[in-house]
Amino acid sequence: MTQHDPVRRRFLLGGAALGAGALLAACTSNESDNNNAQTTGGNNTQTGGNAAPGQKVKIGFSAPAADHGWLAAITTNAKAQAAEYSDVEFTTVEAGADAAAQRAALSTLIAQKPDIIVMLPHDGKELNASGLEAMKAGIPVVNLDRAFPDALAYRLQIKGDNYGMGVAAGNYIAAQMKAKGISNPIIAEIAGIDSLELTQERTAGFNAALAANGLKVANRRAAQFTADSGQAEMSQLLQALPKIDALWNHDDDQGIGVLAAVTQANRNEFIMVGGAGSKAAIEAIQADNSVLKATVTYSPSMASSAISLARLIAQGKGMSDLVELEVPKEIILASETITKENASKHLPLGF
Repeated sequence: MTQHDPVRRRFLLGGAALGAGALLAACTSNESDNNNAQTTGGNNTQTGGNAAPGQKVKIGFSAPAADHGWLAAITTNAKAQAAEYSDVEFTTVEAGADAAAQRAALSTLIAQKPDIIVMLPHDGKELNASGLEAMKAGIPVVNLDRAFPDALAYRLQIKGDNYGMGVAAGNYIAAQMKAKGISNPIIAEIAGIDSLELTQERTAGFNAALAANGLKVANRRAAQFTADSGQAEMSQLLQALPKIDALWNHDDDQGIGVLAAVTQANRNEFIMVGGAGSKAAIEAIQADNSVLKATVTYSPSMASSAISLARLIAQGKGMSDLVELEVPKEIILASETITKENASKHLPLGF
């Protein structure tokens, strides 16, 4: 990989990262801060290759807004990445409060005939029809994170590896228990929203990795991907389990509340693994002054990669490190385990 190939480099960095003292409430902010955005330098014409200015393209974008660090970073990263390219016109439509509102907004966007649309749907199944509508209108769709079930509804699907997150968390815990000589550990799990397929995939991967090591979950509770719900569920879990050896919490924003409950209960006999890779979680892992010892990545850098790849698709280009002439149909970014030893490497991709 050469220095004049920033698009491929950005893709690899996103995959590597996915491959986030106490956690700070600031990580739940949804205020845009391009200084913290995860981008590659598209406007640096000296890099040449795919990053050099080319055919003008209009990229339409839609993603839910929320008081959640990960979702906020998705939009921040997309806007910042688009700004890196002088040949990109970036148009955002509000996703609204639910799938119906986003569907209406997307219909309006489709009528404007952008060259390509990048969308993170409220729900992949419910917005599948919007993907089909755009594709039938001749507008390629980049489906971000929440998968459309119909392959005809997207030109490119790019997402993190939810099952892989669970596997990474399970493997880390199994290795730590073996290193500590704990043969029958008490393992707990604080999941996210149970009705979401991504939560189910994360739990499935976690269970599979533990089972491969002869281990299982003793107590599992589902929260709502919020700090308040994390604190409430963790408080009840701590009451149910007088002793814990290891805990996996699916989401680092949710983990703020989980750690608050741990501190309130004055419990520190176990290790905790987080999920997603927030900047605050990575900094806490570096500080090594709490039960949080690792987090498994699901980076919002995928939004930056989605914009870069959407631009290439609209311009009829491929990824320059691949032999094929077109961008692939599907990309799943790897989930990696962040520990004290490698936290500094992953910190720039925290959100």
